[in-house]
Amino acid sequence: MRKTSSFLLAVVMSCSFFGHSSVSHASEPSFEEDVRVGLFFNGGSTYTSIVPVVNVKSAASLQVGVTQGGVFDSWQDIGQQASFGIDGYRVKVLETPSFDTVAAGIKLLQPTSDKPIVFSTSKGGQTVYQLYTGMYASEANAQTAATRVASTARSLLGGQTPTVKGGMHLSAGSFVSSAQAQGVLNTAQAAGLDAYMVMTGSGSYEVWIGEEANATALAAVKATAAEALPTAPLTTVSSSTPALIMRQNVTSSVTSPSPVNHYILSGTNAKLTIKGNASGTQVTERSARTYRGDFELSNYNGQLAWVNVLPMEQYLYSVVGGEVSASWPAESLKAQAVAARSYARFQEQGSKFKIADVVDTTLSQAYNGVGAEDKRIIAAVDATAGEVIMKNGKVIESIFSANAGGASADTSEVWNSGGGDVFVTVDSKGDEAAQASLKKWYHVLLDNGSSGYIREDNVKLTGDKTSAGLDKMTVTTKNTNVRKLPVVQNSVQSVSQLNPGDEAVVLEVVPESNSYQWIRGPFKSAELLAALKGKTTSTLPSTITSIQVSQRGPSGRVTEIKINGSIVKVKYPDMFRSALNSLPSTLFDVVSTDKYTVIGSGNAQDELSAGGTTLLGASGQGTGSTSTVILNGDGNARVTEPGGFLFTGRGNGHGLGLSQWGAKGMADQGADYKEILEHYYHDVDIVKG
Repeated sequence: MRKTSSFLLAVVMSCSFFGHSSVSHASEPSFEEDVRVGLFFNGGSTYTSIVPVVNVKSAASLQVGVTQGGVFDSWQDIGQQASFGIDGYRVKVLETPSFDTVAAGIKLLQPTSDKPIVFSTSKGGQTVYQLYTGMYASEANAQTAATRVASTARSLLGGQTPTVKGGMHLSAGSFVSSAQAQGVLNTAQAAGLDAYMVMTGSGSYEVWIGEEANATALAAVKATAAEALPTAPLTTVSSSTPALIMRQNVTSSVTSPSPVNHYILSGTNAKLTIKGNASGTQVTERSARTYRGDFELSNYNGQLAWVNVLPMEQYLYSVVGGEVSASWPAESLKAQAVAARSYARFQEQGSKFKIADVVDTTLSQAYNGVGAEDKRIIAAVDATAGEVIMKNGKVIESIFSANAGGASADTSEVWNSGGGDVFVTVDSKGDEAAQASLKKWYHVLLDNGSSGYIREDNVKLTGDKTSAGLDKMTVTTKNTNVRKLPVVQNSVQSVSQLNPGDEAVVLEVVPESNSYQWIRGPFKSAELLAALKGKTTSTLPSTITSIQVSQRGPSGRVTEIKINGSIVKVKYPDMFRSALNSLPSTLFDVVSTDKYTVIGSGNAQDELSAGGTTLLGASGQGTGSTSTVILNGDGNARVTEPGGFLFTGRGNGHGLGLSQWGAKGMADQGADYKEILEHYYHDVDIVKG
């Protein structure tokens, strides 16, 4: 759990977790077996991930029905593939017998916020295709979208007008089999009506007519339907009736129609269960990942809500695999399993996400389905089954981060307040394990006065030195990139390229940027001002000339900075990570790249500006530059550059609680999972639930 929301902060700060550390099996807590993981829903400020349709596949047949009191009532076997939606507000863009026309509509609308879906149906004795967009949270939102869509798809409309549709329907009767309902459905469709087969329970069917957004539109449909079906008992469907409208979805291909059974959930507060099987269920809209357990479909805040419901231990098989490497020592995997289980159990007791205990992103914990599982992870989870971390008889919110940078954080460094003594600063020497197997990088000065980094496996020292005693080097590989930072970033343009025979001056040798030790920048004033916008209540200058760390917390993390001599106010200290252009942690130093400090007698310090000097490159030729090479007492050098700020730091994440790399480092040294957990979470009990 690497991200921290304001709600989470408030919950933790208001809870008190005190007590004496021990390992206990007494006072065992009682929990629900299953955990609810939100993948898609409209949670407002807490979480929003919206899709109009969810497509699923499985190697074995899936069942749909309802779950009441923990008992599943199957309505129908839906086979191995289907799509799902909700009966809410949408826009019917057009209707046509031409699949090419709706395919063109898909192409036009797919890049926009009005996502398309196409259904095929029979109408007036022929197959027609109906192009929709949505879903929309209200009729007003849908009406605005209809105007927008009319503009986007105007070349295809052919005189049709996009109209708002909704969840109001007429029932043309109830039937005990789909075969009986089919006859009425055929008659209605032959008359040109929008009519659908609907399941209202196991073995219960109805034929519904219309899909209207308001009573006026429904009344008009009823008048037309009464003429086509004079003997049918046309009644308005209650908005509370739970039902599944069955349609044919042909959105997946723009070359030819490939129908998929589509199920639309109707009814206020209705919830549908998609029963999984041992083969797992693939969800196309979640990167085609496959999941264990079942799914719950509902209409929540006007949008489709899709929640994975599965046993806690099976959930952890994926979470632990998504958070840490399966190749790590078993004891570090066990520590992660207990921390992740405790975090999820704590969330079950709150109401942050309302319809789910947790979500599948790092806003809660990384949960990527069975693809993240590994037999070593499963063994670690099973070995600690049910174990949670408690204090004063309550499960703690056992948050964790990737790498504490050598010392875990105190709550005052993250949230600007106390929060009890569960999270206190402790040493985290094991964090260095993150860079144990990484390459070193040579920081080099090129003949043109620019500088950058080259990985050590592409470098050979020539044996020559500059007049200042700095080594010269050449590369060993053709077209070797000189990187902006000591890490491969293929998406970032390289500083230059060198070939064997080209020489450069070695300024220093540094570790590859990693979760333990890193370099970011240099950032120009404009970049930092853009990142700070909206994240501080302070008045920002037009240009940043200086950044000073003016206060640090117990672990050394930055809790206050000054820009041009004025304090920059943020909501809480950990916000400096995002406010300063996405730094990995707040355990950092910052230097102005166009200034350097001279320390004189009595430790007197003078900050000087560089510039207007001549740099001597590897060729020995002088290059006019606005920069200066500064050589320190250790023989390492850096190049000053105009108008930038370089950040060097340690750690990745907020640093509270368990450090994942620190746990690995401790396990490498022989610590067991309980020792690891008791090190990072102060004065706690590990209890088997």
